[in-house]
Amino acid sequence: MNFLKPEPGTALILTCEHATADVPPPYRDLFASEAAQAALASHRGWDPQAHLLANHLHTTTGAPLIVGTATRLLVELNRSPHHPALWSEFTRALPWSTREHILRTLYFPYRREIVDRIRHHLCSAPRVLHLSLHTFTPIWNGQPRPIDLALLYDPHRPAEAAYAAQWHTRLTHHHPHLRLAHNAPYRGTDDGLTTTLRQHFGPRYLGIELEWNQALPPHPVYL
Repeated sequence: MNFLKPEPGTALILTCEHATADVPPPYRDLFASEAAQAALASHRGWDPQAHLLANHLHTTTGAPLIVGTATRLLVELNRSPHHPALWSEFTRALPWSTREHILRTLYFPYRREIVDRIRHHLCSAPRVLHLSLHTFTPIWNGQPRPIDLALLYDPHRPAEAAYAAQWHTRLTHHHPHLRLAHNAPYRGTDDGLTTTLRQHFGPRYLGIELEWNQALPPHPVYL
């Protein structure tokens, strides 16, 4: 199986929740401080190289790509509305009316576009493979992370587990130097976009997060 060409009957969709550290003009005063600017420039503000990787995969596969347009420090697109990490320290104290506007104009439209795209594919395809593209910092709390690439998925969902196993076998064969992992450095069942969509669409939906070490060139040759 080619990682970038799912088996017949499977439609592919790509998303990139943390593509940018941009702040829309109405909210730039919230990030004027030195601390906020430093946070925006760091991995807290976005996933460096994720958008570049997403564009490479979009070009390679022709699959639709949906991209977040604002920093995760404004609102976290990869968290559920009830999750405490939905808002950062720069936004959680905003009046509810302001936060509701952010949800209505940025958060829910992004998620609705993905749901609509998946629903459209499921009208003609037996299942949809959703690759949510992320990168991670190679150093965390002063310690190196011994991972190059990882897939996050629900190990109790047979189709996702089988896909991850095939991916691991193929990459081990073609790129034996790569350090591969499953459900690391995060768990695939943690709160996130894919966990929500699994509940929404059931077994016809395969939700996989690709985690890419930022020290690795963002090119699909490894896939």
